[in-house]
This record gives sequence, structure tokens and C-alpha cells, in this order.
Amino acid sequence: MNSPDSLAAWLAYIERLHARPIDLGLDRVRAVAERLGIRFDCPVIVVGGTNGKGSTCGMLEAILRAAGYRTGLYTSPHLLRFNERARLDGVEASDAALVEQFAAVEAVRGDTTLTYFEFTTLAILRLFAQARLDAVILEVGLGGRLDAVNIFDADVAVITSVDLDHMEYLGPTREHIGWEKAHIYRAGRAAICADPQPPARLVEVAAGLGADLWCFGRDFNYSGDRQQWAYGGRKTRRSGLPYPALRGANQLLNASGALAALEALGPRLPVPQAAVREGLLRVQVPGRFQILPGQPAIILDVAHNPHAAAVLAQNLDAMGYYPETHAVFGMLADKDIAGVVARVQGRIDGWHVAALPGPRGASASAQAERLRAAGVSPDAIREHASVESALESAQGAVQPADRILVFGSFLTVADAMRALEAQRLRRRP
Repeated sequence: MNSPDSLAAWLAYIERLHARPIDLGLDRVRAVAERLGIRFDCPVIVVGGTNGKGSTCGMLEAILRAAGYRTGLYTSPHLLRFNERARLDGVEASDAALVEQFAAVEAVRGDTTLTYFEFTTLAILRLFAQARLDAVILEVGLGGRLDAVNIFDADVAVITSVDLDHMEYLGPTREHIGWEKAHIYRAGRAAICADPQPPARLVEVAAGLGADLWCFGRDFNYSGDRQQWAYGGRKTRRSGLPYPALRGANQLLNASGALAALEALGPRLPVPQAAVREGLLRVQVPGRFQILPGQPAIILDVAHNPHAAAVLAQNLDAMGYYPETHAVFGMLADKDIAGVVARVQGRIDGWHVAALPGPRGASASAQAERLRAAGVSPDAIREHASVESALESAQGAVQPADRILVFGSFLTVADAMRALEAQRLRRRP
């Protein structure tokens, strides 16, 4: 084929390579990684979990950078630009750098077909391997055992939480899902579990692998008041810490998991207290209970499973009084729409339901039917062909003292962000 000449063209080409968008397994991706010769000469931190991965990765990056280390951070999915997935020392990778790596993967893969996630993961990890980094932080895409990231041995692996999501791939219970996720742990290396109630099978896998399991509540913990908080680990205590710049009920749990990982890496990557403080104050991860300035208040949250929706409900309650809350809501058809709605419906006065594009997207009518089945009044539901239309509907229905919640999917939040930016540009003189 003629090589694509732009990042967009490469991504379109990569999407067509494999018959299935998700095809869990390590044989194909490991074979191509070996041909590429990807090796890391610095500590590798792998972060998995149902929710909290992005926040934990963001905190690790911010703290390590504040300590003067040069980091590589790989996360997925992205919100607005593919480049968000690859950050070198806090800066998104350029189109040219990504295109160079895509060409390298294509040059060696031969007849091996790779999914979009596998192909792009290999390209980004090769970019990191060539960048002379002090630390690499890799977010697991799906599950753990068969995720492309798991071809590399983590020096420290973190599991943030275990709950129900992607059950068609990972199994029907927390025990099944915990078993899948626990396979990012490695023998003799720190295995952090920040879930306060780890599934028994996760603990069993860690023991069977010979991993050094650090459990929240046993090996590390946190305490605090309204002004500050403290981390207590196996040997390290950090007190007088500022609350993370990320909002939300679970952020101290995520932060304590990140600090446990850094404690385990302390002999190789010592981090002073000042760097922890600075990193917590500076960390930014868009779309995680992100409250935009102005009136009405607009909250962006990528919550797309019942566990995340329950945390979202807590966060909404903690915001104080708003006369009305209107939701711009859009979910994928293969998600637990009823479970998500059940966690938040008593806090929402109006539902502006948006159809999402693509083969996995749920239609507005299908989502509205789930809402009605959950007991939401039909009068409170408005159906829309797009997130942009749903957002405009919500904006027209609220008063300045009210709030608008945008949630249900990364796609929903991303489309709302684009629509809000377009509105801002139209208002400019």
C-alpha cells in the first residue's frame, strides 16, 4: 500500500486492519513487539482497574514530573485528539512523531493483523522506548490478562478498583473480573490494590504469582480533615498533603494508590514531599467530574458504568444545593444503561438523551426506553439525534442557578466539549 501521509489517514487505515475491533490475546502483539525490539531501561508502572485509572495515572505523572523525572504516560481512550494518548514529559506527542512510529510498526508486522488498540499501543510504546525516560506509566485498556499493555513486565502494578464493566469479555462477577485484572501483577514485584474490598480471586492470583501484594487498609491507607490529608504506607508516612486538584469522592483513594506505587519504587525513584504536594495541586485529567466555570454550572464526567455512576452521585450531593439538575446523557448500547440510571436518577430533573454514533452507539429512543423502564417520567425525557442538540436543549431548559451534567460515555463528554468550544468561538467579538 501507499503509506498514509497524515495522522488522520494512518488512524483510518489502522481501524480497517483487523476483522474485530476487540480481539483479546497477546500472541500477535507480542510477536510484533519482539520484531520492533521494544525495551525499557527505566521503571514501568502499569495501572489497571474498572474506574480511577486515568486519575491515578495523572497523579503519578504530575508527582514524578514535579520531582524532576522525565515521564511517558500512555492512556486511553482519548477525548478530543488521538495525541492525548501519548504524553512525553507532560506534552502530547506530535503528529509527526506518531506517524513515524506507525510506519515502524507497519514495516515489521508482515501478515500479522493487529487491532486499532494493539497497533497504536505498540507505536506509542516504541516512541517511549526511544525517548530516554525516567519512568513509564501505562494504563490498561481492557481487563488486564490479555490486554496489549500486559506484554511488558511492570515494576509496579496498580489496580484501582474492581467492579462490573465489559462483562462480555471479562466475566459476569467481580470475582471473574478481579481474576482478569490481577494478571498485570508480577512475581516478586509490588502489586498495589486500592480497592477497599478486593475480590478473593485477585488475592489468590497475586499469591499464586508470588507478587508482593499491597492492600488498601492493610499496607497503606489515608486519613484527613477538611484542610489536608495524610498517607500512611508500609514504611513511609506523608502528612500535611493538599487535596488533589481533581474533584470527587474517590480521589484520595486514587491518590493513596499512587503514593503506594511511588513508595514501592522509592529506592529507584525517590520523591520528596514537596513534589508530592506540587503534583497533587497541579494534576489535571479532563472529564473526571470536571466543573466548568460560569453559570449555569456544567459538570463533565465520563462515568459509564454503575460503579462510576454511584461515585458521581456522591459527588453531585457534595456540591450543595441547585434548584434543578439537567442531564445531557448518552451511552453505548453494550453498557449497563439501567444500572447507571438507577444510581443517579433521583438527582436529575430533566434528561436530554443523545444518540451516539458508530456500531456500539445506542439510539436516543433505546436509551429513553431504559429511562422510562427505570421509572423516569416520560415528561422529563427529551430525545436528540446528537450530543450537540441535547446540550442546546439542556441549556435552554435551565436557569443560571441550575446545573447541567454531561455524562454516560467518553464520546458524550468529547462531543459536549467540542460543542461548548464552538459556542465560545461564536460569542467572540
